Amino acid sequence: MYASQELDLFLEARHWKAYWRSTIRPFVGGDVLEVGAGIGANTTVLADLSYRKWVCLEPDAALAARITLPTPRHELTVGTTDTIGEGRRFDAILYLDVLEHIEDDWGEMLRAAGLLKPGGRLVVLAPAHMFLYSPFDREIGHFRRYSRASLRSIAPPGMEIRKLVYLDSCGALASFCNRLLLRSPMPTSRQLWTWDHFMVPCSRLLDPLLLHRAGKSVLGIWSRNEPGAGR
Repeated sequence: MYASQELDLFLEARHWKAYWRSTIRPFVGGDVLEVGAGIGANTTVLADLSYRKWVCLEPDAALAARITLPTPRHELTVGTTDTIGEGRRFDAILYLDVLEHIEDDWGEMLRAAGLLKPGGRLVVLAPAHMFLYSPFDREIGHFRRYSRASLRSIAPPGMEIRKLVYLDSCGALASFCNRLLLRSPMPTSRQLWTWDHFMVPCSRLLDPLLLHRAGKSVLGIWSRNEPGAGR
């Protein structure tokens, strides 16, 4: 589904992970399914949130073997949303930099919606803007980048939007400059360190002032309507 190179490269992006973690925190709880858990980096970042059970779902057995489950409430399943046990439902399903790796994103979102309990939340964090699509995206298996409009367009029926925003406006500017001027096929560790330690903290201050209308990533959060809602 995606290259382990990307997962290792962003392993130390602590400021960035802290930023989106604080944004999704109110929507994560109960029984949680993390789709595309990779090597467990995001699992660890979110391990101290409030939840009942956490399922790490990873289709690549080699990546899954690198996951260290942080608590007894975590479990590991090697597979996809197609292989989740019949009748199992979740309060929150997370796609953290994963949906862009899935060719049939519409079908994937439909399956995820079907795995949600009534009132359950679907959380998608993905790279933003096709004009920023680069050789690096192609190298690590990204089929696309998203805008708010394109992410909204694949929301399954019966889902109510809770949040749809861009994050990391400073990172977007840096990515655009790299795309236009440097044309680096892959960010260096020094570039990533500079982005994470300087640009991300600036984005946390600037993004609210820009009303989250610009950013390198897009975050969409939906909730599944309760039965009979809207009647």
